[in-house]
Amino acid sequence: MTIDTAETLRAAVFAAHAHAGQTRKGAAAEPYVNHVLEVAAILASHGAPPAAIIAGLLHDTVEDTAVTPADLAEAFGAEVAGIVAEATDDKTLPKETRKALQVSQAPKKSDAAKQLKLADKISNLRAMVQSPPRNWDHARRCEYVGWAGRVAAGLKGVNPGLDALFETTYRAAIAHLAQHE
Repeated sequence: MTIDTAETLRAAVFAAHAHAGQTRKGAAAEPYVNHVLEVAAILASHGAPPAAIIAGLLHDTVEDTAVTPADLAEAFGAEVAGIVAEATDDKTLPKETRKALQVSQAPKKSDAAKQLKLADKISNLRAMVQSPPRNWDHARRCEYVGWAGRVAAGLKGVNPGLDALFETTYRAAIAHLAQHE
């Protein structure tokens, strides 16, 4: 599986434009595009398929911007759009319903979508340690980490390297929270 550098960079530029002006919830308020770049880098460094890497760059565009699934299909093809669709929450549903669906639906996702979701959780756990959301108290951060672990349980088994990285990141997040009660 050869990664098409031009296509990957085109997706990165697309994501940067789509997320322009958005920042992460953390205290550092880093540009949102940093998150999708990290997700794609995690996928690339762990041998994920090229379509999953491109989807990693685009995975939050449908949830958090004006980009539609049809826009992604037209720009990057049905395979990438399908992976993004599998990894996207339905923001019309209540938050607790979306969170429960992520746990219950994780084992049913395609291998590419499982890898994307796992890389996304790794990036989010790293952010929880390095720059947690400003308005999240300790209990909410603990709840998020526990929930991420429940989602990841249904995503594992496709990519041993990503599985191991998640476990290391998860344990580090738990240790960090234990030290900062």
